[in-house]
Amino acid sequence: MGVHDRAYWKESSGPRFSSPSGPGAGQRWSVNTWLIVLCAAVFMIDGFLPKMPLETGLWWVKDAQSSVWVVETTDPTKMGSERGTLTLEPTVVQAVVPVQMGQEIQNQRIQGFPIYDAAGNEVAVAQGRMAKAFEYWFHFSTKQVLGNAQVWRLIGFQFLHADMFHLLFNMIGLYFFGPLVERYLGGKRYLAFYLLCGIFGALLYLVLNLGGYIASEAFGLHSVPGLLVNATGTPLIGASAGVFGVLMAGAFLAPNAKVLVFFLLPMRLATMAWLLVGFSIVSILFNLNNSGGEAAHLGGAAAGWWFIRHPESLHGLFDLAGRVDPTSKHFAGRHRPVPGREHAQVDRILDKISQQGLQSLTKKEKQILEQASRRDQDRSSS
Repeated sequence: MGVHDRAYWKESSGPRFSSPSGPGAGQRWSVNTWLIVLCAAVFMIDGFLPKMPLETGLWWVKDAQSSVWVVETTDPTKMGSERGTLTLEPTVVQAVVPVQMGQEIQNQRIQGFPIYDAAGNEVAVAQGRMAKAFEYWFHFSTKQVLGNAQVWRLIGFQFLHADMFHLLFNMIGLYFFGPLVERYLGGKRYLAFYLLCGIFGALLYLVLNLGGYIASEAFGLHSVPGLLVNATGTPLIGASAGVFGVLMAGAFLAPNAKVLVFFLLPMRLATMAWLLVGFSIVSILFNLNNSGGEAAHLGGAAAGWWFIRHPESLHGLFDLAGRVDPTSKHFAGRHRPVPGREHAQVDRILDKISQQGLQSLTKKEKQILEQASRRDQDRSSS
């Protein structure tokens, strides 16, 4: 039996569920569909907007006596305020500079912007590139969020993507696993779940990046296992943190569902999810390529693991919109008292879900949960 044949995957009566596949006769778009459409729209529109200069926060400073270019990570709260005037050219300059990091000296080609002092002398090169407009305004970075208090980036970066492959990879994950999680949580709680997973991914990145900055600046360490010793202005973009949360939720709801990794290799959904988490941990510990992105993946996965097991925690985010919205009440009745014998039955079923996954329930057990949920909705609307 495939995932789509399971009872909880199919449409139920009442307003709790919306169509996962898009609008049609009498249907409305699901939250998951809206997320996919918004990500694709942002990517397409951004391609037509003018590019803007994005500085990452890594400076190559020329020593006046030795004429050696030394790489420095700047203070995220004092970005570029003391060394000179940053002149942002319309195009990014290419420079080959000797880079000194500890005892290691190597020639490295960088992209960056020239920095001049008051006399017009070039005193440094600020690493950076010309970025798309939406990326410039909404990317996440330690410098922008911690130093400049631009907290909207905690949400904005989740709808940005570097290229078409990046976009397709994330949207495929949402397309296949998002409907399962949305049907379980309901539309409003699913939106809260997805955005929170992205936020937790960004926060883990921030903590590890700030720790790496302290290790580099205070102790002169240029590589610390588990910390991100990179420029505090390095941009983080992508929906991957939210997608990893959705993946972990799907692995909880249907751990034995079969998936085709790269459309070729059959694997249990739970196995694939935990392998990806393990890869993220290894990447962070050994500072592999894209370790910053993997930190966001790990934060999103951890949030997804928690919130799918404690969905009642998601209610508070959208209570301001009104508790009567049924999309925020799906399965909420399981956390409220149910009279008599049914209360014990619901508790036993929930324990079974926690231990074995939702797919382990019998048809009768699913009916008991559904009836308890409907009664709770009736009480809320009366």
